[in-house]
Amino acid sequence: MSRGVFITLEGGDGSGKSTQAELLREWLALQGRSVLRTREPGGTDLGVEVREIVLHHRGDIAPRAEALLYAADRAHHIATVVRPALERGDVVIQDRYIDSSVAYQGAGRVLDPDAVRGISEWAAEGLAPDLTILLDIDADAARDRLDAARTRYDRLEAEAAAFHDRVRAAYLALADAEPHRFLVVDATRPVVDIAAEISKRVAPLL
Repeated sequence: MSRGVFITLEGGDGSGKSTQAELLREWLALQGRSVLRTREPGGTDLGVEVREIVLHHRGDIAPRAEALLYAADRAHHIATVVRPALERGDVVIQDRYIDSSVAYQGAGRVLDPDAVRGISEWAAEGLAPDLTILLDIDADAARDRLDAARTRYDRLEAEAAAFHDRVRAAYLALADAEPHRFLVVDATRPVVDIAAEISKRVAPLL
């Protein structure tokens, strides 16, 4: 059986990744493909515990410790969930991956982006996505969406606008550096239009 397809979704909080991941899963199922939808952190039992720490821990977490927690989750998740699915020939749709660490811990926390990437790539044993979908949205628009949907923010959502501006800029720089891997989509467009653009880009990978 041929290797599956690894698709990651990236973007700031409130960009609509979960919605588009589910719509893509439904479309792929209609194409007769076996699909695994997962996320980081939280794609394993261990990941659920890590997610609780990094997003809801009371008190500060040192930026390097935060980056290492994400990398630890990634190492376990890729080894136990993602690689086995790809070896079965599944399409893996994953909410957040290495680009999130580079953007959030590298740019957002003002760590060395190359060091953050290196730790993450080591943790994942070099596994790269076939396609990364970046749902691009500015911090003010994203905050309006979060305000409408939530009464409580997690640790990263609660960061100041300057943090989220750095994250967005980092994402766009990553996409500019690897245009062959990224599909950048305006996340303020209608949901169905975004889904149609994504499925059009995914189709040749199947």
